[in-house]
Order: sequence, then C-alpha cells, then structure tokens
Amino acid sequence: MLPSRKRAPAGGRRIALFGGTFDPIHLGHLAVARAAMRHFHFDQIFFIPSAHPPHKPSRELLPFAHRFAMVALTCADDPRLVPSLAEGDVNGARRVCYSVDTVRRFQGQFRKPGDRIYFLLGADSFLGIATWKNYETLLGLCDFVVAHRPGFPSEALRRVIPPRLLAQTPAHGKAAVSGAIVLRNTTVYLLDTVDSNVSATSVRQRLDRGRSIHGLVPPRVEDYIKKQALYNL
Repeated sequence: MLPSRKRAPAGGRRIALFGGTFDPIHLGHLAVARAAMRHFHFDQIFFIPSAHPPHKPSRELLPFAHRFAMVALTCADDPRLVPSLAEGDVNGARRVCYSVDTVRRFQGQFRKPGDRIYFLLGADSFLGIATWKNYETLLGLCDFVVAHRPGFPSEALRRVIPPRLLAQTPAHGKAAVSGAIVLRNTTVYLLDTVDSNVSATSVRQRLDRGRSIHGLVPPRVEDYIKKQALYNL
C-alpha cells in the first residue's frame, strides 16, 4: 500500500498537491491530509482550492475568497499544511485551471535533486479522471495517492487507467507495494486508512436546515461561517 519510507536524497522534498473546491473545507479533508502525512512522510501538503473548477459551474460555489479564507484558517496551525492560490484568479481575471498545468507549475517550483510531487485525491475523483484535460499526460507526470475508505474495491481504480499506461514489468520494489498500481513512469498508491463520513454536501445541507456543524469542520472554519453568515445562515 505504501511507498518506501526511505527519505528522499539530501535536499529532496516530498510535496503533495491536494486540490478541490473546499466548499467548505471539513474534517474529512484534514483526515485525508493527516493520514497521507503519516504514511507518505510528506514535507508539505498544498491545499489548492479551485476558483473555477472545470467540472462544476462556479455559480454553484461559494465565492473563491471565502473558500480560500477557510482553507487558510485550517492550515494556520501546521506549517506542513500550505494554503495555495495556484488555481485562483490573477489580478481579478477569471481563469479555469487544469490539474495537468498545476502539476507542471509545481514541478517548476520544486526542481531540486530528490524533489518529488504527489497528487492527493479521493477515490471518487480518481474514478472520473478520464474526463480531465490531458489525463493520460497527467498520470505520467507525478505519482498519485488515492484515499478511500476500508473495503473500497481498489480494482475499480485500475480499470479507469488505459492499459497502455501500465508498466509491463513493475520496477523493483514497487511490485511489493500492496495495492499499488505501477504505471510506466509513475505509481498510483492507495491510502485506505481514511474512514470519514463527512462531506461538503452534508455540511452545506446541515447549514441549510439550520443544524449545527460542530465537529464536522475545524473550529475556526465554523466560526468563520457564522461570522460571515455563509450558506444561507
């Protein structure tokens, strides 16, 4: 399930990119990040809210400024968790960002010997990766960490990857990583230790019904939502 625990060469960093709408960010997101940090020894995880996600109309989302503010509040107490504006608008100009371009941007930033970029996402998102822009290129750019609940049929993840991208002969060492899907240039690792029923949809629904979200989102996020009267409060 896990890659080698051996550290990257001197000066090398393990960097995870965790994108999403974060509408709002909640404790399920944190559970994924913390589990990934423990198992993959990331030096930093960049939380990257999307201003205009390609697969979701922006009119259905809370304004980006609020979503980014909640991400920043969530990351404030842990220097390893970094709020990122990588997929925000630039100088007020609207832009749609694609994951393949975001990964390339970070690869340009982290280019010291030993630096390694990972893409962190949930299983449901990975199952739809064939609809992403240049997804075959993306799968070859960096390793992936796919978080799912215990009991999830991991073989379903392999089925969405074109067979031509799979390694014919797994690289030495990776073949022994239980559940890993070895591609020609990268690897899809599985993170099956996350068991959280919290979702952004459930949080919004509770708010819409006037119910408490205590224990579902970080305390600072709960306070921010109340003070800003978000989600029809």
